[in-house]
Amino acid sequence: MSLSMYQASVPVFLRGFDNLAVLLDQAEEFSASRKIHPSVLIEARLFPDMFPLARQIQLASDAAKRATARLAGVQAPVYEDIEVTFRDLQERIARTCEFLREVDPHRIDGSEARSIVMKVGGIDTPFTGMSYLLSFALPNFFFHVTTAYDILRHNGVPIGKSDYLGRFDEEHAHALAVAY
Repeated sequence: MSLSMYQASVPVFLRGFDNLAVLLDQAEEFSASRKIHPSVLIEARLFPDMFPLARQIQLASDAAKRATARLAGVQAPVYEDIEVTFRDLQERIARTCEFLREVDPHRIDGSEARSIVMKVGGIDTPFTGMSYLLSFALPNFFFHVTTAYDILRHNGVPIGKSDYLGRFDEEHAHALAVAY
């Protein structure tokens, strides 16, 4: 059985968001247990010229919903970037996942050769659906998810690689198989 465009996109985004939501739960628990105001973590950056945690979550959301929409040939929802609490960030993730789940897999499957032209650095850049997904959309999504993880880890939240990767038990394996 070959891997479809849907299988290579939406379930991957959903798993990333599931894991990211758990990381945010752990960050919220950490800030409460250490009596650190949540905004300290939410506004934290790895370096002054990098975006803070909240913006990393927003950009991961934008990357996943726009990629899914472009591959499916539908309009992506637009969300205001107004998240300032852990709850706000969790709601952003939930709204994004809701949109991803609503997209019909058949609209994405077969999009390998779909023409996608987008501005990259102000220049129209042409992609096929497959090249867009594999060389731009997925790396962009994981860049922001990984940077969010790095911000939390750098600020002392006790998370590790297994938290980033998420669970791989029978229940989750079955859920992944059903998604495909």
